[in-house]
Amino acid sequence: MQLTAGSNVTVNAVLPGPTRTEGVLAGFQKSVVQTGIPLEELESRYMARRRPTSLLRRLETPEEVANLVVFVCSKEASGINGTALRVDGGAVRSIL
Repeated sequence: MQLTAGSNVTVNAVLPGPTRTEGVLAGFQKSVVQTGIPLEELESRYMARRRPTSLLRRLETPEEVANLVVFVCSKEASGINGTALRVDGGAVRSIL
């Protein structure tokens, strides 16, 4: 039995990938101080080493994640239910 059937309630999950949050930037800033490597270069190296499959080749912004949340909460997304939605810059190469 589907718990949300007939309830006008949708249940979805948003799965963000590596995101350029204040906490992540603070970690990178520590590395900038320790290594002298510019922030942009550290981010680029991180993506190349830790997320080599990313199609964006950069961290997502919090706004990009929020945009998906806003969409999923809108009437336009009423047909989306019971799914996990990735906003990961294409880092995951498979839908399964």
